[in-house]
Amino acid sequence: MSSDGITGGNIAVSIVSVITGGIVVIIVSVLIYKCYKLRILCKYGGLPPAPPVLPLVEPRAAAVVPSSGGGTTATTTGKHSSSGYDAVDVVKNRPVRFSSLQLQEFTANYAERLGAGGFGVVYRGQIPLPNYGSLLVAVKVLAPNMDRRAEEQFMAEIGTIGRTSHVNLVRLYGFCFDADLKALVYEFMLNGSLDRHLFGDGDEEERLGFDRLHDIAVGTAKAIRYLHDECERRIIHYDIKPGNVLLDEAFRPKVADFGLARLCERERTHMTMTGGGRGTPGYAAPELWMAAPATHKCDVYSYGMLLFEILGRRRNYIDGGSSALEESAERWYPRWVWQRLERGETEALVARALAGTAGKEGRKQVERMCAVALWCVQYRPEDRPSMCGVVRMLEGEEEVAAPAVSPFAHLESDLLSQTTDLTTETTTFDDAAA
Repeated sequence: MSSDGITGGNIAVSIVSVITGGIVVIIVSVLIYKCYKLRILCKYGGLPPAPPVLPLVEPRAAAVVPSSGGGTTATTTGKHSSSGYDAVDVVKNRPVRFSSLQLQEFTANYAERLGAGGFGVVYRGQIPLPNYGSLLVAVKVLAPNMDRRAEEQFMAEIGTIGRTSHVNLVRLYGFCFDADLKALVYEFMLNGSLDRHLFGDGDEEERLGFDRLHDIAVGTAKAIRYLHDECERRIIHYDIKPGNVLLDEAFRPKVADFGLARLCERERTHMTMTGGGRGTPGYAAPELWMAAPATHKCDVYSYGMLLFEILGRRRNYIDGGSSALEESAERWYPRWVWQRLERGETEALVARALAGTAGKEGRKQVERMCAVALWCVQYRPEDRPSMCGVVRMLEGEEEVAAPAVSPFAHLESDLLSQTTDLTTETTTFDDAAA
């Protein structure tokens, strides 16, 4: 064979090798892409386990008719934009990703607004579940001005929140992360938020009794304990208050918006103050309003403020005069409680908390809750109990006595300092004028 033939054969082999290598590279690239895509789906979707029992309601937007197989089939008129999900997907353990069109359908174009907060607006919705009926949900549409960092936190925290499971936490069914919409889909709570029952102008007969309020306080404490001590990663709520404690059909408490403060940039949650304040004024711990590190003990402080409002059946602070109150000091209820306990005058505390009902056991529970609340709102985080300790004290498993020192002593010293400074300035001015 000639040298030209050998050279031509080598060139042909080289060409075939290059083509074969290119095909192998393409196949490997496709496999890597599919593996990556499968990993993402497993992370935010995954294979559905057997569905748990759900509180089902008859669908509003769908007619339920018998199917040929003996079951039920939901039929709708018009385009069904929710066809992109399986009914079983909604009830699996990790949140489902919905599209903005699906949420628009679930909420009937956002027809019924339930409320609004620092993170967005909440709408009533209903997810059609073929062969199951339908499921009432609350769709929280987040503020649209999320930057890139906040969006990254949103996706990272969805995985964390989706793995939480507790009887006293509102369940997260899914989320939307479209370019034009960021939203969370929670279970619907029939009796609304606790603040509506504590501060609303409803019928006197519909007011919650003390025993039920005590159960709500214990259930809320157990939810926070779970977030702090029982999750794979500790979750700090940052915004414990009656408005974020929701009540189901049996008035069982469920903490909502858990971890939401970690979904958005903390410097922009609710209110920004010098020092980077976070949380809701009146409930936020002092360290959240200063350039100090915030720990899980800030939730303990906020829970203590919530306990005071349960005990007083009123907001902790009442502005605009105190003619209807026993004395001006009662305008800020927590300090008034401390003054009463310090003097041994507990009758007024018990009467307000029990709403006229008497009983030795009820009285002991009121005094115990007052002591726990005072410990929770200690100025120094290290002086506050853990939520595990709070639950034990509320349930009577651990004895508790009111603290010996006022948790509000720092406020009184600040006020005295301000008064002294003002007096000094006035004296100096008068001396100069003389």
